[in-house]
Amino acid sequence: MIAEGGGGRPVGSVDAGKGVEQRMDGMQQERIAGITGVVLAGGQGRRMGRVDKGLQPLRGRPLAAWVAERLAPQVDELLINANQNGERYAALGYRVLPDRIAGFAGPLAGLHAALSEAAHPLVVTAPCDSPFLPADLVARLHAAMAATGSELAMARTFERLHPVFCLCRRELLPALDEYLRDGGRAFGRWCATLRAVDVAFDDEAEAFENINTREDLGRLAGEAGTAG
Repeated sequence: MIAEGGGGRPVGSVDAGKGVEQRMDGMQQERIAGITGVVLAGGQGRRMGRVDKGLQPLRGRPLAAWVAERLAPQVDELLINANQNGERYAALGYRVLPDRIAGFAGPLAGLHAALSEAAHPLVVTAPCDSPFLPADLVARLHAAMAATGSELAMARTFERLHPVFCLCRRELLPALDEYLRDGGRAFGRWCATLRAVDVAFDDEAEAFENINTREDLGRLAGEAGTAG
């Protein structure tokens, strides 16, 4: 399936359960060299009562700690984007970066900070409220990016796109900087201006559920406790 993104640039879709994944047999759990990961924890948690979402506990550990634990083995460098409680995030053992764009500008500002500081040519993002993100997230995004020559690869479950789970090239920093300084904030709209591919994770759709409220967190804690 091919659609047209913003500016008439092609946006592809890859079913990672088929061709791409067949070329990835035995590598889903391996670290892909040359990738920086960033946990996006720079928001204000408005829908959770203006608490720092990444520090909310799930089974006794901050949400961001769960995410870092899942993402770190998949990358060469892990960063945390946070605009408050920096010392508490630093206690998780990773470098903390605040936004370079003022005013809590959203997850794109977190990606902007990471692209500015990343030690590697590719950067992958994951939000702080995704404690069970796929262990093969980076491998599948990277395989799709390599197969299509895309600038950015993002996750998709069925018909829903998840642009905050993306892998992109560090060289996109100038384009993102311009987009943000022109007032752009929507992650998906920025992705639509790029050569982007979306990658199907229909087999792991539950890993991409949003945690926006305390009720969502309580439900997830209950499910995790049952699973454990």
